[in-house]
Amino acid sequence: MSENNNVIELLNIKKIYKMGTIELEVLRGISLSVKKGEHISIMGPSGSGKTTLLNILGCLDKPTYGQYFFQDKDISKLDDNSLSEIRSKYIGFIFQQFNLIPQLNVIENISLPLFYQGIDENLMMEKAKDFADMVGLSDRLYHRPSELSGGQQQRVAIARALANDPLIILADEPTGNLDTTTGKEIMKLLCRLNEEGKTLLVITHDINIANYSKRIIKLLDGRIVNES
Repeated sequence: MSENNNVIELLNIKKIYKMGTIELEVLRGISLSVKKGEHISIMGPSGSGKTTLLNILGCLDKPTYGQYFFQDKDISKLDDNSLSEIRSKYIGFIFQQFNLIPQLNVIENISLPLFYQGIDENLMMEKAKDFADMVGLSDRLYHRPSELSGGQQQRVAIARALANDPLIILADEPTGNLDTTTGKEIMKLLCRLNEEGKTLLVITHDINIANYSKRIIKLLDGRIVNES
């Protein structure tokens, strides 16, 4: 490890998928440091390795080779249960498809991470209401996803990502299903959270979205080819 204020450091990360006798190398030696409080965008065309990199950063997948330091601890070889614990404690996810549970209302969707942490129900509901208010949905607490606009659904997803007070927010094309105006509102909200101290990593193909960040990393064929 180099600087101790890195919350993430990847050293020569490679990811190879085996399909029978064929090996597909998706990440080809990624080295990347992320400091606490940074706002980074990761760009690249389809097939460049963005999603695979996101899955490794978010502890949803493990690298084939290389080391992943998270808060100075090498987590590259941890088992699935240990990675799941890191995800639930330290990482908030925001997806392009929102990934809300249609049968649950706003407050229930937001409170899901707290439910899995075994938090008292009254406290859980109180916290979920606070997060709903933070993203401007205090008047929609008992609406289901089908009763919300795309922008409102993404706000629920952001509140849910914040519920466990994560160290890092990983956003995968967070404005991909939204119109331009709503996308700008969502990015302003994410930037505000970053200004308040959250480390934010955004996967995007849109340079307009990437330009909100202070650092842009470009992937091509599983390698970092440019950083600005």
